[in-house]
Amino acid sequence: METITKLQKGSHFLIEGFTSDIFSPENLTEEQKIIKSTVEEFVKSDYEPVADRMENGDFELNRMLLKKLGDLGILGAHMPEAYGGMQMDPNTNAVILESIGPTGAFSTTIGAHTGIGMLPILYFGTEEQKQKYLPELISGDKVASYCLTEPSSGSDALAAKTKANLSEDGKHYIINGQKMWITNAGFADIFIVFAKIDGKDFTGFILEKGMPGLTLGAEEKKLGIKGSSTRQVFFENVKVPVENLLGEQGKGHHIAFNVLNAGRYKIGPFALGGSKGLTDLSVKYANERVQFGRAISTFGAIKSKLAEQAVRTYAAEAAVYRTTGLINDYAKELMEQGKTYAEAELIAAEEYALESSILKVALSDNVNVVADECVQIHGGMGYSEEGRAARGYRDARIAMIYEGTNEINRMLMLNIIFKNAMKGALDFATPAMAVQQELLTGHTNPLEELSDEATAVIGFRKTTLMLVGSVGQLAMKGKINLKEEQEILMNLADILIELFISESQLLRYQQNKSSGKGADLQLQKALMQVQFQSAKNNILKYAAEAVGSFVLAGKQQAYMEAITKFCSYPLKNVKELKRNIADHLIEQNGYAL
Repeated sequence: METITKLQKGSHFLIEGFTSDIFSPENLTEEQKIIKSTVEEFVKSDYEPVADRMENGDFELNRMLLKKLGDLGILGAHMPEAYGGMQMDPNTNAVILESIGPTGAFSTTIGAHTGIGMLPILYFGTEEQKQKYLPELISGDKVASYCLTEPSSGSDALAAKTKANLSEDGKHYIINGQKMWITNAGFADIFIVFAKIDGKDFTGFILEKGMPGLTLGAEEKKLGIKGSSTRQVFFENVKVPVENLLGEQGKGHHIAFNVLNAGRYKIGPFALGGSKGLTDLSVKYANERVQFGRAISTFGAIKSKLAEQAVRTYAAEAAVYRTTGLINDYAKELMEQGKTYAEAELIAAEEYALESSILKVALSDNVNVVADECVQIHGGMGYSEEGRAARGYRDARIAMIYEGTNEINRMLMLNIIFKNAMKGALDFATPAMAVQQELLTGHTNPLEELSDEATAVIGFRKTTLMLVGSVGQLAMKGKINLKEEQEILMNLADILIELFISESQLLRYQQNKSSGKGADLQLQKALMQVQFQSAKNNILKYAAEAVGSFVLAGKQQAYMEAITKFCSYPLKNVKELKRNIADHLIEQNGYAL
């Protein structure tokens, strides 16, 4: 049993203040900055010149670019040295993913290969399987794909119908069925496939290109990510050697859920990079486009949009690196206690499952807002395929769907909290009862003088504790069936997201204020204040919807009075704050924060 004492445990941001230093972009080491520059140069010199050809289905370029990244060591940045990897930490890997994020469809190709394609073998494969497959995947000589979804099973993975039956001689499994929405399928060499042995034991297998009976459907005609291959994969009496069974028989769900969990927090830096790239594109176009004798970047309406892009992106960035920093430090302590690199990475990702789901939802939502504003700023050119805005808009949309839809992830958040509370890993009841006692007595514990933002975070947390606690109590008493109240769960999840993003933003600001790092402090403060004003408004909206849904009419007013008191962030001049933020972007001609 691991004993981790130095860090805030997973989900604990919900019940306790976080006072320790967090990891943020201002903490990047010189080595991490060099790696960042290397990947950015790859995007500029290798990806951008062929992006249009990839968009039109020239997928041999995907293989070529993957090989180039393999030669640079990027594909194995998260893999142990024993198999040819670089064995870099989660913070460094987040920097890599963020730098690749602006490539849109190609980032999907990379994510499927390095994440859900390679991690099942690393985490659950035998030593022989790792030695056989990982070196060539790390080098880019071979490409991986992940086959889970079927026509009748998406989020409900265990409803899969693909079957595997042991041959009479006991040397092979005979697999029959089909998978759909398989990224990299058109040029993959390795397929991680899930099937039910004898129609019941959900199990993972490693299949290889060229196995008789393994065939592909046509390329899907997709809304976006056209620069990545997506096909159906069919299995007709495919003979798979028994030694290619992955993990344990009947334990395929452990592989699927753990790998998807590990992949969720990586959606964060991918989407962050996309948001930065689209904001940068928006600023440059706004400076170039002239209407009524002046650049459109000088108009207040456009400044407001540019600032909104920057505020969302900057706040999300704080949450991304706070989370990767926690995972990084947790994994480091586990390795010091004797865990292998792979074991430590898997356990750490599982520990911060709640934070990872928050990143997945928040960052994918954000990149879509940023992409939408990018199209609007471009006007007619944004609706034209001649520019990059339309492609960015289409490519961003998938982030809200894969690695578990945002709706599934919202409901997963509350499930994680209640499960952790039930098994004693999260003492949720004590702080929740303290908030209820405060409301009953009207007595608030005296606090030292805090900033508006620090006071707001405390209030956001109390609101979350009160509402989640109330819903939990009703569920325990059998007065509410949470499985049938998905709207309430989504309301509460959105409040959780606002709390985590806001606190991350505040912690980053406090740290930079102490160290003198980062952008001008007044600019950082403006970014924070606009975000907090939005968070307050959103929490009040989500809370009102939740209270109206599960609180008896006679108690609703008391609930809302308490929530309004907790969320008492003072009104700010958002117009002027946004203008100041936009002026900085305009002067720098891009996202320079």
